[in-house]
Amino acid sequence: MAKESRPPMGFQLLVGFDVTERAEGFSRCELEVEEKHLNPHGVVHGGVVYTLADTGMGAAVYSVLEPHESCATIELKVVYIAPVRAGRLVCESRVIHRGRRVIALESEVRNGDRLAAKALGTFAVFADSSLGGGDGR
Repeated sequence: MAKESRPPMGFQLLVGFDVTERAEGFSRCELEVEEKHLNPHGVVHGGVVYTLADTGMGAAVYSVLEPHESCATIELKVVYIAPVRAGRLVCESRVIHRGRRVIALESEVRNGDRLAAKALGTFAVFADSSLGGGDGR
């Protein structure tokens, strides 16, 4: 892994999920569904599922980056398959292609044994100027 793990902060604390596993090209995020995650219809808001996929993909990307590199989401598509009303959401994300400047990933979000969503995303790779290398482009 190129980057050190950080304790939960900011948006992660607000939403309440944890990155529970990281390996090369892989991550797992988990969230215990609470009332604050539900929309007016009593199901988990789609943005919560999107957040798990985006964060999981980002964690998987960081596991394959060089120390002087950083990343940003270019695009992410989520296919919502089944509604979630309660329980635990587990998102597993995997790198499916690592190019020089773009990384493609896939995620599955499950609620127990039930597939709740699938996601496909691409992330840009760039030199992290805050680490003293590159020009930030």
